[in-house]
Amino acid sequence: MNIIMMGAQGTGKGTVAGLLKNELNLPHISTGEIFRKNIQEGTELGKIATKYADEGKLVPDEVTNEMVKNRLAEDDCKNGFILDGYPRNLAQAKELDKILAELNTKVDMVVNLNTPTDEIVERVMARRECPKCKRVYNMILNKPKNGEICDDCGVELTSRVDDTEEKLKIRLDTFHTQTKPVIDYYREHGVVRDEEISISINRFAKEVAEDIVADIKA
Repeated sequence: MNIIMMGAQGTGKGTVAGLLKNELNLPHISTGEIFRKNIQEGTELGKIATKYADEGKLVPDEVTNEMVKNRLAEDDCKNGFILDGYPRNLAQAKELDKILAELNTKVDMVVNLNTPTDEIVERVMARRECPKCKRVYNMILNKPKNGEICDDCGVELTSRVDDTEEKLKIRLDTFHTQTKPVIDYYREHGVVRDEEISISINRFAKEVAEDIVADIKA
């Protein structure tokens, strides 16, 4: 089962993906993780990505695509995967089709999470991250057990430098102009599953993940 998580920032993609990972025994692959791994290991792609990042430029699609291609070819993806943060634009979506075709597989499901914008802002402002293990918490939806201390590392949590209302607005604008067409693209292929995840309707990540798992295993 090959699943892609879609939705604007703050909708809970990572949380739902983590729950699906445990229930379906599939690797949860985020583009952030792929970039960090390549940069830390000093791969050629990592060096190229670092160069663009140092210059304050976006990493070209062809570099991102190659990193994703390499990751999906690893052994733990043989039975499927959960992609989070890719594809971000239509060109990447079409390239992913080619990558999967070479692996004799395809996208089985696109989970599109929808959350009201005002709630997204509230969630993002409440997001915290462990500077050591990078585990992400939310002080509204997914609190650590002890104040703002990581459950795993015992380290004090921090806010991401880009978790500001001004930068969030830019990311949301980018989502609507670049990523929403990707959802429309997959909708034409009949693989999109729309899910509402919102405090206002008392529907949270755990319930969404449970419904998806139940349908897959049915």
